[in-house]
Amino acid sequence: MQRKFLLNFLITLVGIVFIGRLFYLQIGRGKNYDPIHNAAVKIEYDYPERGYVYDRNGKLLVANQLSYDVMVQPDQVKPLDTLEFCNLLKISKEVFIKRFKKARNYASYLPSVFLKQLAKEDFAFLQEKLHKYNGFFIQKRIIREYPINAAANVLGYIGEVNEILAKKNKYYQPGELIGRDGIERQYENYLRGNKGKKYLQRNNLNKITGSYLNGKYDTLPENGKDLTLTLDIDLQRYAQKLMSGKRGGIVAIEPSSGEILALVTAPTYNPNMLVGRKRSKNSTILFNDNISKPSYDRGLLAAYAPGSPFKLMNALVGLQENIIDEQTSFKCYGGYKYGNRKEEFMKCHCEIYGKPIKLKTAISKSCNTYFSNTYKRIIEKNNNASEGLDNWQKHVLSFGLGNYLGYDLPAGSPGLIPNGKYYDDRINYKWNGSTIISNAIGQGEILTTPIQLANFTAAIANKGYFYTPHILKKVDNKSIDLPNFTIAKQTSIDKKHFLPVIEAMHEVFKTGTGKWSQVKGIEICGKTGTSENFAKIEGQKIQLPDHSILVAFAPKENPKIALAIFVENGGYGSTIAAPITSLLIEKYLKGTISKAYKYREQHILNLSLQDIYDKLHQKPEEIASGTK
Repeated sequence: MQRKFLLNFLITLVGIVFIGRLFYLQIGRGKNYDPIHNAAVKIEYDYPERGYVYDRNGKLLVANQLSYDVMVQPDQVKPLDTLEFCNLLKISKEVFIKRFKKARNYASYLPSVFLKQLAKEDFAFLQEKLHKYNGFFIQKRIIREYPINAAANVLGYIGEVNEILAKKNKYYQPGELIGRDGIERQYENYLRGNKGKKYLQRNNLNKITGSYLNGKYDTLPENGKDLTLTLDIDLQRYAQKLMSGKRGGIVAIEPSSGEILALVTAPTYNPNMLVGRKRSKNSTILFNDNISKPSYDRGLLAAYAPGSPFKLMNALVGLQENIIDEQTSFKCYGGYKYGNRKEEFMKCHCEIYGKPIKLKTAISKSCNTYFSNTYKRIIEKNNNASEGLDNWQKHVLSFGLGNYLGYDLPAGSPGLIPNGKYYDDRINYKWNGSTIISNAIGQGEILTTPIQLANFTAAIANKGYFYTPHILKKVDNKSIDLPNFTIAKQTSIDKKHFLPVIEAMHEVFKTGTGKWSQVKGIEICGKTGTSENFAKIEGQKIQLPDHSILVAFAPKENPKIALAIFVENGGYGSTIAAPITSLLIEKYLKGTISKAYKYREQHILNLSLQDIYDKLHQKPEEIASGTK
């Protein structure tokens, strides 16, 4: 009797377990069930069109083209003639084994890329033959196309999803494409859209018999959103052209909005180099070039000593702290002596000897003596250099210098604006303004990026505020309202103090260091700079050719463009950076270069510094001798 009861109990228990399991599968899990693990189901993905990209004037920058990949789902693959299959795909048996193992090790039940981006002539032939090989099929995919050879550093590129990323983000599978740099990476979620899924039922012979559950789980693809950038691609292309044969960065911003008009790094590359089957070979060339660094965005990442344009900053801080006013004057005797030793003398090239120099002239003629005295007074205002430097740093940081600005591109460098602790930790004696006097003229430890200096210049143009620089203007032709980009950031300098500085910047292009690069009919306000450049080579500190720098905005009233230009090893700011600046300003404001300035344009277009760059890779003693 007990045995009979035990048997009935076990049968009942097993029945309850089966019924419970069926209830869970059909009712409890049914709503969220994904049949991806079902061996009787094949999933076909329908990839959407990636969003198109346009410049601020509606010019197409990034489009799409069709590509064809051979896909494999390892658990569906049956024994095959490997040699015949390899001949069909034009690959070796070793490559076949390697790729198949990789796909199987990731997930045997998921399709992944076996051979990417077939040539169009191979696609038609393979499509007829591939049905004989279970588990292999052809997948259409969208890849990028760049109608205009420009702004590769801004646009970025798309690359394959690897296994690590696919495991972290369930949306992607290995071999699919994702934004890897630039706006492709920054705005991936806008651009990619959402892929569709179609679930197909297989029979016991592995043939498709129709839709799984009448398409209950099928989804349609959603195309990516189109983006409109703030870039003016004509200005971008012209700036790249002017930087041919040179290294450096150019950033142009619209002061009234913070919109980036041009973001140039030189040298650069054709964005189409990172598309298609040649991408792997080209990326190796580009990313392994440690000399010219075409993939390194100098406009965002390169931190340079700002040189004389930083004198504008010290002028503003001096005015705000009541250290100087417009009438304050200092005499210059060929430079500034800041110690008793012979070498403790900062040379000056203002060419005004022994006469009182006021603020306007000091900026227009770039007098080192004037700003050394000003900086020393700022730092030693309350007889405590460390606290004085902290106060100075507070003002400088309010312009966005020394910070990653928060713009909408995935690359950046904070630069360096030192405070009191920075020197307290490094100098083992009581220091003062003279100890760090190089900061007065934008040398010393100060480092800034081109985009930071362009933003700093925009803040001056606006007389005390700026908008965070940004590259995205519209999504699907609708303006976006992002507080970080639409709310003005105020500097710590009162509006009234910008007026004399702006007047002096205007004088730079009238009678000062930029007078040979003025443009008739356009009031340009700017500041030239020549930044000393040192490097340690084989343990020796070597002085390399100076960098040529200029910041400017125009026109003086109601500014439309603010720029920062760095030309590596270009020498005086007045000789290379200044003419580039005037050409870009005229091009943007007038749409063309006047006949009177065609000689200037031709000079810059023909000017190459490649001989200097080649020499920088020689021995230290040869480099040193070439700088004299």
